[in-house]
Amino acid sequence: MKAIIPVAGAGTRLRPHTHSTPKVLISVAGKPILGHILDQLAPLPIDEVVLVIGHMGDKIREYVDANYRFKTSYVVQETQRGLAEAVHLTKQAVGDSEGLIILGDTVFRTDFRRIVAKRHGQIGVKPVADPRRFGVVELSGRRIVKLVEKPERPKSNLAIVGIYLIQHMGRLYDCIERLMKRGIRTKGEYQLTDALQLLIDRGEILEAFPVEGWYDCGKPETLLATNRQLLEIGPRKPARSGGVVYVPPVYVDPAATVEHSIIGPYVSIAAGSRVRNAIITDSVIGANVQLDTISLRESIIGDNAVIHGRQRKLNVGDASEVDLS
Repeated sequence: MKAIIPVAGAGTRLRPHTHSTPKVLISVAGKPILGHILDQLAPLPIDEVVLVIGHMGDKIREYVDANYRFKTSYVVQETQRGLAEAVHLTKQAVGDSEGLIILGDTVFRTDFRRIVAKRHGQIGVKPVADPRRFGVVELSGRRIVKLVEKPERPKSNLAIVGIYLIQHMGRLYDCIERLMKRGIRTKGEYQLTDALQLLIDRGEILEAFPVEGWYDCGKPETLLATNRQLLEIGPRKPARSGGVVYVPPVYVDPAATVEHSIIGPYVSIAAGSRVRNAIITDSVIGANVQLDTISLRESIIGDNAVIHGRQRKLNVGDASEVDLS
């Protein structure tokens, strides 16, 4: 089995952070988004991880190669013409192997071992309040009979969350090639849902499985919400030090320093950061950040930022320097 992870998205809704950091390397609950995904693949029978990279792909390559021991290969998506095209770029690396496709910009919590043990193809789904914003599936029992990308009049509330197990990837590649040859696009892009519908029409059995933990990281407000939810699932209490009060759940990397501060709830602080004389709640603090004499809430602070001042609500990108004194 090979894992396919498309991570070429620009992450425009997370700017200014994604001007200098790929979206999948933005930290949430103490770890890059991509790290949360790769950690769950470690116990699976994965022969190779194939990542589809784009702008700043070298940073993704450096992170994965430095932190994981998977056999890994990379393909580059030069232009973004849809998820189906991104998956098709992996054809040479994957061939007709069994494939586990996981969208790389969302954090999941599910039992992947049960998924890969299934006899038929699988697509992860979750009920949503407004299915018009998502690709959705229609079922007969557990078997998927139809997939529709962002339907105007949805007949189902089961949204496709971004996990797909395909028994024979060669068949899916054939369907994607048919879309591209005929110029079949939805919302202006080659959609994976359209290719999967062709696969079903050719007799492939695809079943739906429920995914309880589906955490969006696409916008600042949803990134903060995901940080809160992940810290609730596995709150990690840092060692107490003099003059610091931690209000759990919080995560402070062992390589960070906190002095004379009140931290939490719902705060994650990445490695190398130094926080002094601060009150911080509901915030994500990146790596190698310096915070001094400040009160923050609902804030995202990018790597290498330096901030001195007083209470503010901030959305500060990497390598910024802010003086609020």
